[in-house]
Amino acid sequence: MSGAGSVQSYLDEIVTWATSGLSSGEVLLAHLSGEDSDFVRFNGMSVRQAGAVTQRDLSIDLIDGARHAQGAVSLAQDPSIDRPRLSALIDDLREQRAAAPEDPYLLYATEGTNSETSSSGSMPSPGEATNLIIDSVGGRDLVGVYAAGDTYTGFANSLGQRNWFQSSTFNFDWSLHLRADKATKNLYAGTEWSNDDYQSKIDWSLQQLAVLDREPIDLVPGGYRTFLAPAAIQEIIDMLSWGGFGLKSHRTLQTPLLRMITDNATFDPTIRITEDIAGGVSPDFQTEGFRRPGEVVLIDGGRLVDTLVSPRSAREYDVPTNGAANHESPVSVAMAPGSLPADGVLTALDTGLYVGNLWYLNFSDRGACRTTGMTRFSTFWVDGGEIVAPVNVLRFDDTAFHLFGDQLEGLTDQADTILDPSTYGGRTTDSYRLPGALVREMSFTL
Repeated sequence: MSGAGSVQSYLDEIVTWATSGLSSGEVLLAHLSGEDSDFVRFNGMSVRQAGAVTQRDLSIDLIDGARHAQGAVSLAQDPSIDRPRLSALIDDLREQRAAAPEDPYLLYATEGTNSETSSSGSMPSPGEATNLIIDSVGGRDLVGVYAAGDTYTGFANSLGQRNWFQSSTFNFDWSLHLRADKATKNLYAGTEWSNDDYQSKIDWSLQQLAVLDREPIDLVPGGYRTFLAPAAIQEIIDMLSWGGFGLKSHRTLQTPLLRMITDNATFDPTIRITEDIAGGVSPDFQTEGFRRPGEVVLIDGGRLVDTLVSPRSAREYDVPTNGAANHESPVSVAMAPGSLPADGVLTALDTGLYVGNLWYLNFSDRGACRTTGMTRFSTFWVDGGEIVAPVNVLRFDDTAFHLFGDQLEGLTDQADTILDPSTYGGRTTDSYRLPGALVREMSFTL
């Protein structure tokens, strides 16, 4: 058996089989994640590794009353192999559950609805993509990873609920190196490959690479007018997502957006941030079988609107869940674009810093939503709307209440699609749609 359709059928088949062996009162929750992906790794403008990955992992939660135990098994999609493995896992989970205390926050869907969502993308074959990538950079030193194919997620339980989500995506994450640590980084990702869109990103990388050959400048610590590209905005959003949008972190006052709760602090009125499941490539259900709405508005008009609520938090605080994972971080972030023309950001910046990426971020003052981190690739000094020189590495230390608040001058009128390129253990389905941001002053400390 192969292909997403056969995996969906196989999930139904094997969970139906496992259900027949349950004891009275037992409930089984099964969550499947899988992929059929092609990978091409480049280094020094040569293909260093090319191959395909096919994997299906099944996580099980075996419940009896308020006690439960969890485990996982890899599926071969062969009943003669998988059924003994799954049977042994269930036996192990029964032993573990017998020694486990009752879980006061256990909550799972008992009246869930079935669903099926499948989307097919359009992208070149691995061979076509490889040739296109090599030809597009004209012999420059390219390092990167191209990954493409199907990812799929399924949920099934012993109560008869069945949910399925499949998407086809591509993700090319690369850097072009000039020498030593001089490099420019970029990414092209989505569901529909466009040669024109890809080439425009490559052209921008090549333009930056040419500037990197100029003598870099050192800036003294201080505040600088700054344009943050969408990839840099992603890093800031990732920090906000670390407790910023979850119900539990808000109720325990451990959120970096604490000042919004205690001091009525706000972002700029143009800031609107949502969990946009309908517009992303993450499944519209989660591991306990609860459905996710197409959109959860987190920030609107610069103010808090809603939070992500996992089933455990729903049980603890006696509120409805909106299908968030237990970490209560968004998996499909969208920030509404503004009115700043994306093709005119250098003119709008006039004189200041263009920051393409931020790195190694951490909170310097979590309660104030203050973050520190480094520039690395694609940071340039702009004078009179023209890039004039690369800028040596800087450390910033600033709060989102400035960057997205009183120092925000505008957001670009276009938002970039960014898919998380992580492949550790499997391709992720986290995604972002983010504009760039022009900031009147961003604080750099060294």
